[in-house]
Amino acid sequence: MRATFPTLSIDELAPELSAAIGACRSFVRQLVVASIALNLLVLAGSIYMTLIYDVVLPGGSRETLTGLAVIVTAAYIFQAALDLMRTRMLIGIGLLFDGLLTERTFSLMMNRSLGSAGPQLIRDLDNVRSFLTGSGPVALIDMPWMIFFVTVLFFIHWTLGLTALVSGLVLLGLTLLADRRTGEPARRAASAAAGRASFIDQAFRHADVIDALGMRGWIVRRWSTLARPLADAQRKHGGASATFGSVSRVFRLFTQSMVLTAGALLVLDGKASAGIMFASSILTSRALAPVESAIANWKGLAAARLSFARLNDQLKAMPARPPRLPLPAPERHFVVEDLSVKAPLGELPIVTRVSFRLEAGDGLALIGPSGGGKSTLLHGLIGIWPIEAGEVRFDGAAISQWEPDAIGRHIGYLPQSVELMSGTIAENISRFDPAATMDDIIAAARQAAVHDLVLRMPKGYETPIGSDGQSLSAGQRQRIGLARALYRNPFLVVLDEPNSNLDVEGEAALAAAVIAVRQRKGIVIIAAHRIEILKVLNKIGEMRQGQLAQFGPRDAIWKGILDRAKSLRPVKTEITAVRDA
Repeated sequence: MRATFPTLSIDELAPELSAAIGACRSFVRQLVVASIALNLLVLAGSIYMTLIYDVVLPGGSRETLTGLAVIVTAAYIFQAALDLMRTRMLIGIGLLFDGLLTERTFSLMMNRSLGSAGPQLIRDLDNVRSFLTGSGPVALIDMPWMIFFVTVLFFIHWTLGLTALVSGLVLLGLTLLADRRTGEPARRAASAAAGRASFIDQAFRHADVIDALGMRGWIVRRWSTLARPLADAQRKHGGASATFGSVSRVFRLFTQSMVLTAGALLVLDGKASAGIMFASSILTSRALAPVESAIANWKGLAAARLSFARLNDQLKAMPARPPRLPLPAPERHFVVEDLSVKAPLGELPIVTRVSFRLEAGDGLALIGPSGGGKSTLLHGLIGIWPIEAGEVRFDGAAISQWEPDAIGRHIGYLPQSVELMSGTIAENISRFDPAATMDDIIAAARQAAVHDLVLRMPKGYETPIGSDGQSLSAGQRQRIGLARALYRNPFLVVLDEPNSNLDVEGEAALAAAVIAVRQRKGIVIIAAHRIEILKVLNKIGEMRQGQLAQFGPRDAIWKGILDRAKSLRPVKTEITAVRDA
């Protein structure tokens, strides 16, 4: 079983977690000081009861009673204030911890190589924050005070101290047993919950396909199959936690009764007063309360511990790269050297040993059969899929030498499945750039010939498009995605099947946009099955079985393809020459 996160040494922690813990350290010190004062004030109730039974009642003094009542009232007011302060400190620590890690974990979550473990990072950070802002840490902080209260009971009489000590050891044993019994179910529940959340997301995004193909019943049954392991793990984990919680509560009440019994025997023997007897019962309850609270919060503690461990493992496995020096904007050429690319979770490369060179103003069409590796190559060219071997260079600088966001500003990308985000049309075109100007947004929209279409929408550029652009048609999404790719005139524009959902007007707009990019000395790479777009490009690369079978001038390559096709069957195809930009 993995050790709990408080036992990890600083050397075992990822740098980000070490920094976050270091930032919280001063607040933790204040929290400890507040806890010391709070636990000392707890003695006020026991002392007050002792004095009531041993001084006030025998003496019959109302003035003494009034004075004691004022003092204990003040003590309880301070206790309430300190408890509120401690609660707010815990909330502040949890929010500070979350704030220091949220951007790093969210950025890491978007790494496709993590697969379903990516979104789990966000849930893990939420689990840790929820635990830190809850009552669990209070139980852990107060637990050492059990020794103090048991020691006080020993000073009163050894039988009282021994009773409380044995009871405390039994409860600690229950705590350790709860850890052993709930650890594995908690891990299984977390794993099952992550799989279920991924399936929910997939079912929601593909609901139209599911209904169209009559898959709803099968998917619902698949959902039931996925939900069963989670329910089983939660049943075992929740059952174990509830069992140990109930046993600990009953045992603490039993212990209080045993302390009262021991105190009563001392009173009968003349070795203690009635006040001492009742005060000892209160002290015993206070001594054992943190252990009971820890057991009650064990489910949250177990989840937070597992989440912390996963966060630490992922942050250490994928450390933040040091900042790179800024490079000048690319403007001359784009070179691919012996490139091999694999899928984020794949083991073998899908595209192998691809090399070519494009100069400013070039336009390349990647053609070939489905499954030939065109889309995979595009993913490797812009750095979103892992490069197994080789290099991609902008003006001689490898893509790995650039900050991802910095090189991203010089790349325009339109994927096969246009992926827009919840927000307005303007925000999506501008890539959610907070410094975007309407001039830049409108310029990109005009290049994609979507400006007039946007103006006809209810709120123009401020029209919300919903998650994944669900309020738009497929063609509208593709045109807005094209405008996003053209935003601020990137040097390299990569388009994957950009005309798959376009009508004649959209095809013309796409061709005009490609010509405009080449005329301003940008580079365009298009993966295409429809040959119309070839008219505005000057080079062709043919992908077959993950390799670049041929690359060169458009007319020469296309002639060779036609000649090869004619040897198999008659083909009538015409491509109009295009003036190089």
